[in-house]
Amino acid sequence: MTFRGSPQQGLLGATVAFFIGFAAVSLFAPTARKLQDVMGLTPTLVGFLVAAPSLSGSLLRIPFAAWVDATGGRKPILVLLAASVLGMGSLTALIFLLYPDGITLSLYPLLLLLGVLCGCGIAIFSPGTGQVSYWFPQARQGRALGTYAGVGNLAPGLFTLLLPLALARLGLASSYLAWLLLLVAGMAIYFFAGRNAWYFQAVSQGADANTARALARHQGQELFPARSTRESLLISARTWKTWLLVAIYFTTFGGFIAMTAWLPTYWTAFFGVSTVTAGILTAAYSLLASGVRVAGGSIADRFGGEATARVSLLVMLAGAALMSLSHHPALSFAATLTMALGMGTANAAVFKLVAQEVPQAVGGASGWVGGLGAFGGFALPPILGALVRLQGQAGYATGFLTYVVIGLISLACALALSRSRARAAATLAAK
Repeated sequence: MTFRGSPQQGLLGATVAFFIGFAAVSLFAPTARKLQDVMGLTPTLVGFLVAAPSLSGSLLRIPFAAWVDATGGRKPILVLLAASVLGMGSLTALIFLLYPDGITLSLYPLLLLLGVLCGCGIAIFSPGTGQVSYWFPQARQGRALGTYAGVGNLAPGLFTLLLPLALARLGLASSYLAWLLLLVAGMAIYFFAGRNAWYFQAVSQGADANTARALARHQGQELFPARSTRESLLISARTWKTWLLVAIYFTTFGGFIAMTAWLPTYWTAFFGVSTVTAGILTAAYSLLASGVRVAGGSIADRFGGEATARVSLLVMLAGAALMSLSHHPALSFAATLTMALGMGTANAAVFKLVAQEVPQAVGGASGWVGGLGAFGGFALPPILGALVRLQGQAGYATGFLTYVVIGLISLACALALSRSRARAAATLAAK
């Protein structure tokens, strides 16, 4: 029996795939203004357009994460990368052939469809989470997953920063082509570097499940999957804690995706800043939320996922409340950074809790949490756009009351998880 790779290589491969796939979330946001101008889009239609990649990027996380429990992460990740390449290639060709005069409102459904295809790369998060989780022991889950997700989450911030500069220098079509080439290169790197954990390697070489477990356990693997994709989803769905984690992640990660997509429009339309400045301000939010997620994993390892989630949600709530009241760009910028600190740390805490609370079906739980949680990235921008349509310019500020409401719900969920763990600890101590 031959084993290849190491936990570090498994982490590296998954991180590269997620980073390059997640870059799609930033693609439509900086270009939405250009498309809005030539297509005559309303704020609500812009909201749906910038959210389109998040639809597939969230919902596909559910089956693809559970698929990891059956085959390992390599195959699901490669399929998602291939779909993203197809969407991005088609979109690039469309821009080269028709932009600007040929891009009319009649093409809006096609742009939404291609955005959905591009978003398949975002769905890599959940199979990548499962892949990393199976490589690392429980005591190192927080740090490993925090590094994986934190570095991967840097992609939207970096691309939000770089894309306006590329648009100014290269133009829209060449900017899309550059992103397509980068996506293809990332897929090639993962093809050669991505490795499944030892259990899945043993199974792929013909070992039965029991033998594969024994061999992998000897190598140091601690977590093992359910017997099938369907079983993994069912086991995790029956665990009530899975659904509290879904609610929290909807707010923190889905909210993060929505903010990254919406902020370029918010800065340009509400405060009248340039596209480049809006990209820089959005990148500052996105990069901080992503960077703090790396540290958040270590914090969750040290202080516990429940406590880390509670405190970070309070920080996010403070920033969201300030955003809803602010009509000054400096104050709003400070508020977005406050939200970034809370949301990034909470994101790390949630996936520390996934492996802790649903160890028997990590892939399935990662799918429900990552998929339905990330759906916030699709659901929230149209709501923010609709509030602008109803309230005019003031809606850009008051729309952030949406984050206050979902933040309070998530805080209640975190408190419920804390109480459950305290009761379990008390029961164990009494025995």
